Amino acid sequence: MTRLSKIALITGGSRGLGRNCAMSLATSGAGVVITYNTNRPAAEAVVQEIVDAGGRAALLHLDTGRVESFDTFKVDLDELLRAVWERDHFDYLVNNAGFGLSAPFGSTSETDFDRLVDVHLKGVFFLTQRLAPMIEDGGRIINISTGLTRFSIPGMAAYAMMKGGIEVFTRYLAKELGPRGITANVVAPGAIATDFGGGLVRDNGDYNRRVADATALGRAGLPDDVGPMVASLLSDANHWVNGQRIEVSGGMNL
Repeated sequence: MTRLSKIALITGGSRGLGRNCAMSLATSGAGVVITYNTNRPAAEAVVQEIVDAGGRAALLHLDTGRVESFDTFKVDLDELLRAVWERDHFDYLVNNAGFGLSAPFGSTSETDFDRLVDVHLKGVFFLTQRLAPMIEDGGRIINISTGLTRFSIPGMAAYAMMKGGIEVFTRYLAKELGPRGITANVVAPGAIATDFGGGLVRDNGDYNRRVADATALGRAGLPDDVGPMVASLLSDANHWVNGQRIEVSGGMNL
């Protein structure tokens, strides 16, 4: 790694799609900072795997549902970048951290709704606001959304609403940060076999088969279907892609 290598910050990078994005970006030569909330050992394992493969990675704690912690996180990130990369800016922000909630519209509690707002909507908005000055001119932002903003599955209304808001936010980011040469795009995965949402797609055979039947390519998605695509979108070859929603679902519910 050289001092001039690109640096990516991936929230929720200790597992699932975040982990796969981190590994894919590290393989492409980028330095990686991942955040974790509760599972530090998993985050440490990702960092060690990248380091063992010859890359450079580091981790920081972050609860994306606590806006009041973001100023401290920014200071911690600044110190980390200087210590590890001798820089005070980074290049790529991937807003990935989140959790799933499946509940019918009629029984979704205000408490659960507020938790979704804090992590998936408010957290993404204000974390990006705090960190935007640290993103290099010409940098990139990717916000992770969901196929559920295009098609509807009962029980996912509140979660999908948050992601719909993020898709609108992304277009505004592309417009407002455009003068700095910073692009902003949405990556919207379909149903992916991870531990997200309690591992429903991965561990429930009946649900996995239903997803496969609804997908043009005939199977549920895997993390390896998404991480390399994110790395590709962040590459120089895609510098002119901006303000777009890119679905990575294998053709689900066409």
